[in-house]
Amino acid sequence: MKIRVDLEACVGAGQCVVAAPTAFDLDEDGKVIVLTVEPSADLHDQVRNAAFACPAFAIEIDEG
Repeated sequence: MKIRVDLEACVGAGQCVVAAPTAFDLDEDGKVIVLTVEPSADLHDQVRNAAFACPAFAIEIDEG
């Protein structure tokens, strides 16, 4: 799994941080920061939940 984000689309809602705090954070401008581009298998469900919860659809996951 690889995580990509669209910073232009990010609205800083923070749902990604709530769903997967070890994979995401917010910067000083409220934009998402990916803490781990290739999360370990134990984080995959959290990352999927974060992408689903994002109101701006700014998180993209490559499962390949």
